[in-house]
Amino acid sequence: MARTVFCEYLKQDAEGLDFQLYPGEVGKRIFDSISKQAWAEWIKKQTMLVNERKLNMMNPEHRKQLESEMISFLFEGKEVHIEGYVPVEK
Repeated sequence: MARTVFCEYLKQDAEGLDFQLYPGEVGKRIFDSISKQAWAEWIKKQTMLVNERKLNMMNPEHRKQLESEMISFLFEGKEVHIEGYVPVEK
């Protein structure tokens, strides 16, 4: 049976993640209060950030930068700014 969490990103109850995908306290917070749908949205943004900013995940500063963007996106409702990207109007 699927877990249900109150998703801080969606501001509603939604299907929770199956297991903790990110380490540490931030990972626990994500597991406890971020839905699968919100996590999938973050993964799209993360991929764009890594590609556009040419981030190297072996570099601790780049990982820290990405984690900061993740927290802002998932928990603070801030949109990720990706240079040159214009979202498609729905």
